[in-house]
Amino acid sequence: PCDVRGNALPPGSPPPSRSKQSPNDWSPFQDRVEFETAEFLYQRVQMSQPKIDTLMDLWAASLIQYGGTPPFASHRDMANVIDSIPHGDVPWQSFTITYNGPLPQASVPPWMTQEYEIHFRDPRLVTIWMLRNPDFDGEFNVSPYREYNEDGEREYTNLMSAEWAWRQADIIAEDPSTHGAMFVPISLGSDKTTVSVATGQNEYYPLYLLNGNVLNSVRRAHRNAVVPIAFLAIPKTERKHNDSIPFRKFRRQLFHTSVSTVLSSLRPGMTTPEVVQCPDAHYRRAIYGLAPYIADYPEQVLASCIVQGWCPTCLKPSSSLDAHVDCTRRSRELTDLLVASLEPGILWRDYGIVADVIPFTSDFPRADIHELLSGDILHQVIKGTFKDHLVTWVEEYLKFTHGDAQGKIILDEIDRRIAVTPPFPGLRRFKDGRDFKQWTGDDSKGLMKLRQVYLPAISGLVPADIVRAMRAFLEFCYIVRGAKHTEKTLSRMKDALKRFHDYRKVFEDNVRPNGFSLPRQHSLEHFEQHIRNFG
Repeated sequence: PCDVRGNALPPGSPPPSRSKQSPNDWSPFQDRVEFETAEFLYQRVQMSQPKIDTLMDLWAASLIQYGGTPPFASHRDMANVIDSIPHGDVPWQSFTITYNGPLPQASVPPWMTQEYEIHFRDPRLVTIWMLRNPDFDGEFNVSPYREYNEDGEREYTNLMSAEWAWRQADIIAEDPSTHGAMFVPISLGSDKTTVSVATGQNEYYPLYLLNGNVLNSVRRAHRNAVVPIAFLAIPKTERKHNDSIPFRKFRRQLFHTSVSTVLSSLRPGMTTPEVVQCPDAHYRRAIYGLAPYIADYPEQVLASCIVQGWCPTCLKPSSSLDAHVDCTRRSRELTDLLVASLEPGILWRDYGIVADVIPFTSDFPRADIHELLSGDILHQVIKGTFKDHLVTWVEEYLKFTHGDAQGKIILDEIDRRIAVTPPFPGLRRFKDGRDFKQWTGDDSKGLMKLRQVYLPAISGLVPADIVRAMRAFLEFCYIVRGAKHTEKTLSRMKDALKRFHDYRKVFEDNVRPNGFSLPRQHSLEHFEQHIRNFG
């Protein structure tokens, strides 16, 4: 700990007391009536601006004979007072990006002249706001640590308990100017989302920020440890331009330029310590750093500047991702060396590298996008391998083996078995079976309940090896989702994955004749290293 100027405090020094606001202090509002009027109009009834103006005019007219005035002169006056509140969320800002490349002499596609607006909040201010949140006191790690159980086994739990944070702290300690500073990992996540099908397939592209010092249990409890910091632009064009090289390059570069610009306020604090207040009220010198990036496979392809179908973590060829051989891991240094040495066509074909776009992580110290892309349990494991692959393969297997009509009869029987599952705490019921229009993460999780829903539903209707493959995968899934890992759990996880790989071969003769070179299933091989790195 240090004082507010960054001077080190003696060991055992108590934290400074947090200033407490007087119960009669309604600032920036003049009094309680003004505050409650603003809360009622703006938050509870969300009255329109013209109606607020009318209400204030009537209120003023009623007070003329008494020489009084209403709480606000107009809706604008009320909005100005609300905006002056010193507490609360970091305000939103925006900037625009436009295409600045060469224009064709003939007709110019609209996307080349359009302005793309990105809305964002200053991630530095958001991080400072998170760091000083007293709700996180006692659930916040100020330094990396190694934890062991009663058997002497190391336990991987939170981000600061794993190897990556430890390595980052070692790097920071080597520099005399940053030695002793608290490492603040800034994790990111992005997920292009369709908010409402009923309102015209509105798409949004949120970018989230997570503070890595906070315990995993806090983030999972939705206690303001994960917040949106930006809404990225989604460039669109006519179908005839969708696959054009200039548009595809612009779409990639727009993402990386946008993210780099949004995060730019963090860059100075990655090399020069900044004094921040922590949940325990102590001040500490902090060094920021980009931490794990959580995203689905298409987002990983975009963020790592690789070719679709390749792995963002290793250099295993896209045509043989299911080969059981060790492969060189990707890294920022290796990619820079390859780009400097080889032609773009060779990089694309032999290494899966998109050479004409630079990842946003290249703008920040100690950041390697290939190292930071951690496993995404929801999209790669639950919705990807289970829902998109295995459940679909079972359906295709039944129709391939028994014909379309008989296959549908068997699928109806599976749905009936799922629908009659009796109620039980923690067990979700599917009254219509697994045949619903749009799967969510909760749908997949509920259907995956080991030995309780899907396995008994397909047992006896498909070959035993399909049941064994499903069981091995579900065992892997439940282990990897655990809140705490040791060498024993990691060994069990590897064994379950090996059995899944052995038993999934039952699908080769029918629904997967070309093998299993699938990026999402291949990513399961990297989960052990992700856990060791990030907990």
